[in-house]
Amino acid sequence: MLKTLRAKLLFYILFVSMVGIVLVSLFIQWGFDKSFNNYLERNRDQKIERVVNLVKAGYQREGKLVDDQTLRLMNEYALTEQLYFQVYDVAGHTRRDTSAIRAVMNNMGIAVPENTEGWLSKSYPLIVTDKAVGEVVAIYPRGFIKDQSTFLQTIQLYIYGAVCLTVVIAIIFSMFFSKTLTSGLKKLQFAANQLQNHDLEIRIPLRGLPEEVKQLAISFNNLAESLAKEEMLRKQFTGDLAHELRTPLATLRSQIEAFQDGIWEPTPQRLKASHEELMRLVRLVNELEKLLAAENPQIQLQMARLEAGAVLSLLREMISPSFANKGVELVCSLPDREEWFYGDKDKVMQILSNVINNALKYTPEGKRVSISVAGGNEYSVGFIIQDEGSGIAEEDIPHIFERFYRGDKSRDRKTGGAGIGLSIVKALMDAHKGSIQVKSRLKKGTKMTLWFPREEE
Repeated sequence: MLKTLRAKLLFYILFVSMVGIVLVSLFIQWGFDKSFNNYLERNRDQKIERVVNLVKAGYQREGKLVDDQTLRLMNEYALTEQLYFQVYDVAGHTRRDTSAIRAVMNNMGIAVPENTEGWLSKSYPLIVTDKAVGEVVAIYPRGFIKDQSTFLQTIQLYIYGAVCLTVVIAIIFSMFFSKTLTSGLKKLQFAANQLQNHDLEIRIPLRGLPEEVKQLAISFNNLAESLAKEEMLRKQFTGDLAHELRTPLATLRSQIEAFQDGIWEPTPQRLKASHEELMRLVRLVNELEKLLAAENPQIQLQMARLEAGAVLSLLREMISPSFANKGVELVCSLPDREEWFYGDKDKVMQILSNVINNALKYTPEGKRVSISVAGGNEYSVGFIIQDEGSGIAEEDIPHIFERFYRGDKSRDRKTGGAGIGLSIVKALMDAHKGSIQVKSRLKKGTKMTLWFPREEE
C-alpha cells in the first residue's frame, strides 16, 4: 500500500483535495444558514415593527387598536409567513387574535403545528403619547417554515452536487498530475535499466519533463555520454596498446627466429637492433606505469611554494643540450619579478619536461621553441611553451591528451613516442588543480599554457 511514488502522490493530492472540499463546503453551508437565518430574523422584525406602528397609528387616528388596514396586513402575514399577532387592550382583553387561522389552515390541509413547543412569542407594549394603551404579541415558528426549508434544502442539494462534481474532478486531475509527475522518473528508471544492460546509446527525451526532473535527466544523459566516451576510449586504448606492443614483439620474434634458424649471425649490430626493440617495450611499460601513477586519485603530492623563475632556470639547464643536439633554438624568458605558486617540484618538472620535449620532438631543425612565464592572473601562474613545429589540426586539439592519440595517423610511432606523454601531463595537472590551454595552427606551431594555482588548496 502506497509503495510507489505515484500512489503516494495520488493519495496525498486526493487527501488534501478532500479535506479542502469538505472544509469549504461546511463553511459555505454554515455561512449561508447563518446569513439566511439573520435575513429572516431582520425581515420578521421589520414586519412586526410595521404591524405595531400601524396599531399605534390607528389608535391615534380612530381610537381603535386594530382597524381594517391593520387587520388585513395581520391576516396576510398569518397566511403567507405564519406570523401571527395577538392584540390586547390595557385591561388585558383580547381585541384581535390571528393565531386562530392555524386551525383553519390545518383544516385546509396545510400542516401548521399548534403545540406551543414549536412556536416562539415576543411582546411589544403599545405606548401612545407616553400612555400605555395595550400590548401586541407576535407569534412565529421556532424554525423555518415550509417554503424556507424547501429553499434551504435546494441550496444544500446544489452544494452537495458541487462537492460531488469537485471530488470527481479532483480524482481525475490527481490521477493525471500524478502520472505526469512520475512519468519522467519512469523514463529515468527505464533508461537506468538500459544503461545497466550496457545500452550506452540510451538517452532521456527532455521535452515535457518538470524542471527538477529535467535537470536530473540532463545529468543522466551527460553520464551516459561520458560512459559511452569512456567505453570508446577503452576500446581504442586496447587496440592502440595491442598495436604498440605488436610491432616490437613481431620484430623481436622475427630476429630471434632468424638467429635460431641460423639465417642471421648474432653480430653486435643485430644484437643492438634487438636490444633497441626490447628497450622500446621497456619504455612503453614505464610510460604506462607513470600514467597509472599520475591518474591514481590517491597520488600524494609534496606541495611547496615554488618560484616560477627559478623553476624555469633549472629547466633550461636540463633541456639545453637536447635542443643544441637537434639544432633547435631555445628561448627562455625569465619573469621581471618573482611569481610564486604551489606545486610538487618533481611533478612540475616532469610536466614541463614532457611538454617541452614534445615541442622539441615536432619542431624541425633551425626553428625555435620559446618558454616564458605568465603572471598576470591573480589566482594562478602560467608557463607558456610555444613552438614553430607542424602544429595540430583544430579537430584534434580536444583529443591530444587521450592515451595513444595521434592526429597524424601516418606519423612514425618510433619517432612519435608512445603517445602517453600528454596523458601524463593532463593527469598531473588535474592533481595540481591546474588547467591547460592549447592554441595551434597547422604548419605554424603550437602554444600551450600550463596554469598552476598561487594558493594551496
